Amino acid sequence: MSALELIPAGTTFTEAEIVVYADADARSLDEAIRDADVLISCPHAGAAIPAEIAEFLSPAVTRRLQFDFTDVATNAIVRRWASQDPRVVAVLNPHPRLVRDPNRAKPADVAADLTEAIERTRAAGAWQKVDLTGVDAIRPVTFSFFPILEVPDTDAGLHRLVDAFVEVAERGLGVYEHIRDELTERFIAEKLRSGDRFTRLSFHDTMNTTTTKDGAVNVPRDPKDRLPDVVALSNRGDARGEQRDPADPPTMDAARLRILAEAHRAGFATGDPADVALNKPYLGSQEILAAGVRFRELDDEARRAGAHFDAIQAEFRREFLLGDAAVAELHEPGTDWIAEDPAHIDEVAFACRRAWDLYREF
Repeated sequence: MSALELIPAGTTFTEAEIVVYADADARSLDEAIRDADVLISCPHAGAAIPAEIAEFLSPAVTRRLQFDFTDVATNAIVRRWASQDPRVVAVLNPHPRLVRDPNRAKPADVAADLTEAIERTRAAGAWQKVDLTGVDAIRPVTFSFFPILEVPDTDAGLHRLVDAFVEVAERGLGVYEHIRDELTERFIAEKLRSGDRFTRLSFHDTMNTTTTKDGAVNVPRDPKDRLPDVVALSNRGDARGEQRDPADPPTMDAARLRILAEAHRAGFATGDPADVALNKPYLGSQEILAAGVRFRELDDEARRAGAHFDAIQAEFRREFLLGDAAVAELHEPGTDWIAEDPAHIDEVAFACRRAWDLYREF
């Protein structure tokens, strides 16, 4: 069994490590923002676990469970796409969602929410479904309800766990959130000046199966939770991208969202229009919600400048991002993660670029 992948203790990530754009040796980030119209954020791209919290992991955690509890397929694909496409800039979270999920609203009291999530998990029991509504920014269990943390049984030990999570988050996740938000403001300022479009793209993947105790990722999700064959594009709207709830307005204009969906069908050469769905099974979460609020504050100013701002969540089916051979391996019992296929990564990254190029042409 391969060892878990850990981030060395004391590591603090830098902008250069988590921001990717084309021709970085020849262009500054300011120049990249001037040339680009899409900021890609990958809130769940990190898989390596900070060493500071490794002592709190269940001894039953395997490398497969570690990686499955992330959107790790997004990392290589978005890095490849952004490194070759001058029209996008990408920022990738180096920490796993185990540390804290930046696609959930940051708790007012992180320690209190984590403590509550742990208590609910204890009450439910190992591998038992637990309701973490309202406290799921830090999850002590995976989506299969595997107890990924071994929680100390003393108050002092629990406080030490909570303190470790809160402190280590600022070295990676906190850096990601700060840079993501700063880049958003820099893009806004540039596009208000130039009168151009700007899209915040929150990039994710989800597998249509979950894990068993023996590591096989082959338990079908409930039909209502399954991704279409390629991607779900979400703007908090309905199946056509139109407003679903006046209190929860779309984060991207519905007509532009439908154009983007057609561009993805063409860019990925899908055989069925249903391969690209809108707002199903997910409406989009905190990253596009926060961006939508910010963009609505700027509606009048953007209109005067001739600019428009959108936020969209793209949730790809992980099986599509990984490829058939990798999926077949993951469907079997095991403890290791798959080896990524560079040729497949290139193919998907190129299709992402092609889809957005086609969107710009409509």
